[in-house]
Amino acid sequence: MSFLDALERHRRLFAELDGLEAQVVTLADQIERSIRAGGKVVFFGNGGSAADSQHLAAEFVVRYRAERRPLPALALTVDTSVLTAHTNDYAFETVFARQVEALCGPSDTVIGISTSGNSANIIAGLAAAKSVGAAGWAWTGRGGGKLAETADHLLAVPESETARVQEAHLFIGHWICEDMDRRFAKP
Repeated sequence: MSFLDALERHRRLFAELDGLEAQVVTLADQIERSIRAGGKVVFFGNGGSAADSQHLAAEFVVRYRAERRPLPALALTVDTSVLTAHTNDYAFETVFARQVEALCGPSDTVIGISTSGNSANIIAGLAAAKSVGAAGWAWTGRGGGKLAETADHLLAVPESETARVQEAHLFIGHWICEDMDRRFAKP
């Protein structure tokens, strides 16, 4: 496939993202409520979605574009001691669930990212979010996979090509960061 073919697939998907606006605004409202209630935003995913989790958590804590106070967020993919100890002593499938149980509560927003919607450790992590009373959001590709049954809220990008889904997730994450800049702007 050529560069232009890939660009055209990207353009087609992004032309459909306006259908997600209401859900994305609902998510931004949820995040604002969490932060104002003393909670935090917790991201996790595998592979490229792990990298996106880390990227977005950094944008919250440091800043996106505007000067504002740091916003409480973390990615459950960065502590190599926890990741390796847990997967050695227990199982990879529960690596995020264990962290959610330890670190999250009812005022938090938990975002599990899985392009297929079928990653066992993301499913378990969002089930754990439900058990501790946190708001659980699944970011997936078309249909939502098994996460459609687990998450409190599903944000399913209307695409199944992994790279395009990841591009849309990052765009949505960047818009949320931009919106948080506005919502938490310095007076």
